[in-house]
Amino acid sequence: MHIPFVDLKAQYQTLKDEVAEAIRGVLNSAQYIGGETLASFERDFAAYCQVRHARGVANGTDAIHLALRALGIGHGDDVITTAHTFIATAAAILATGARPVLVDIDPDTYTIDPKMIERALTDRTRAIIAVHLFGQPADMGPINDIARRRGLYVLEDAAQAHGAEYQGIRTGALGDIACFSFYPAKNLGAYGDGGAVTTNSAAIAERIERLRDHGRTTHYSHAEVGFNSRLDALQAAVLQIKLRRLDEWNTNRQRAAEWYAAELAESGIKTPFVRKGSTHVYHLYVIDTNDRDAMRNDLEEAGVATGIHYPLPLHLQPALAHLGYRQGDLPCCEASAARSLSLPMFPELTRDQVRRIAAIARAAAERDGEKLQPKSMFSPAALRADRGRAWR
Repeated sequence: MHIPFVDLKAQYQTLKDEVAEAIRGVLNSAQYIGGETLASFERDFAAYCQVRHARGVANGTDAIHLALRALGIGHGDDVITTAHTFIATAAAILATGARPVLVDIDPDTYTIDPKMIERALTDRTRAIIAVHLFGQPADMGPINDIARRRGLYVLEDAAQAHGAEYQGIRTGALGDIACFSFYPAKNLGAYGDGGAVTTNSAAIAERIERLRDHGRTTHYSHAEVGFNSRLDALQAAVLQIKLRRLDEWNTNRQRAAEWYAAELAESGIKTPFVRKGSTHVYHLYVIDTNDRDAMRNDLEEAGVATGIHYPLPLHLQPALAHLGYRQGDLPCCEASAARSLSLPMFPELTRDQVRRIAAIARAAAERDGEKLQPKSMFSPAALRADRGRAWR
């Protein structure tokens, strides 16, 4: 029995009639760029994210790039973010002319460590990009506190966390501006590339709208030099259909994560840790193990597809060597890169599939002599850190 890493075919079978009807509607309208289909999805996505404005763009990388541009960030500015993310986060910063300042992660959640942000602040710092990694929000309370004290912008890279919450507030509404990817494998995925920016600021939303369409104010009047980064109506139609099911799909992912946790409870394998007050929507189910490569080989020989997120942290990427980081600079990122393994995760994953995957992982862990202690849902260290921490 082959178990895929992500099963987009299974999802499509539940949607194909609705999707076909929605696409026919766009084709009959012959309005493929902009128009009411896009505007309708933007309204629905903004409401879902608990913000006033959403603007569709071509992809998640453009969402970050245009968000930074809309905030006026560019040459001479520093933007702090984590090295434990896809390279698009840093590439978008560099595209503006600003410099990415890469910091380490919290070893339990793999999200950016606010203490490391404090240490990285300089007079050049203009913004923080908090990456909501694997489906769990970054620790936004202390991050926003830092930003308020220093007059910095806070951007959310929410490409992996559609529908996740931090202290009752959805991703997309936790900073000044948030950036989403609708890459097909995301919790909310298009049938191609797509992205969006969300904000409560009308001025920022208006600037994004101009920047995504060549800086246009009227058809041949351009207030500034912009870009061609529009979410087309066909993708918007698909996304609007899928948005209606996002909460159900996220619940299914959480149920699969509970199955995994139960099956791996006594294995010594470190399973995902959920920060108190946060909800995790499990875009990825990432474990930590002593001999990751051997376990991965066992799983793949048994027909189970896996992934590694991410095998080389950004500070060690050849493309970013000019930033001047070296091996050992960010030890938690480097440890995760060496030990983490992403198991299959998608809403249609079955209990039997999870049992089979976990049985192979347990056997590999036993053979490889796992010494790690399983993590409880809320570790004493995390609870101590939460005491006295208030954020509204």
